[in-house]
Amino acid sequence: MVDEIVETKDGLKLRKLVSLKTDMAKEYQDAMLNRVEYFKEQNQKKSQFNSTVQNTVVQALSTILDLKLQVDKSLGEENLKKVHDFIDQILLLGL
Repeated sequence: MVDEIVETKDGLKLRKLVSLKTDMAKEYQDAMLNRVEYFKEQNQKKSQFNSTVQNTVVQALSTILDLKLQVDKSLGEENLKKVHDFIDQILLLGL
């Protein structure tokens, strides 16, 4: 693409398009698609480790929550209140 620079009365410089290639849009499109593919590959390389760590953490938290719910069910409501009161007293002693 050939540009011609035109200066206005205010001193503003503008580029005036002199000619346009018809295949330029295709070149820009190909360049953008190549960049998208490049970043997609880079993110996939990084995400294998990240997704493994995230899955492990989520599974561990899920297991802990399931265990807590099972303990809560097995204790019953009255014993659960006693356990919560005991934990509250321990935490208040720490303050």
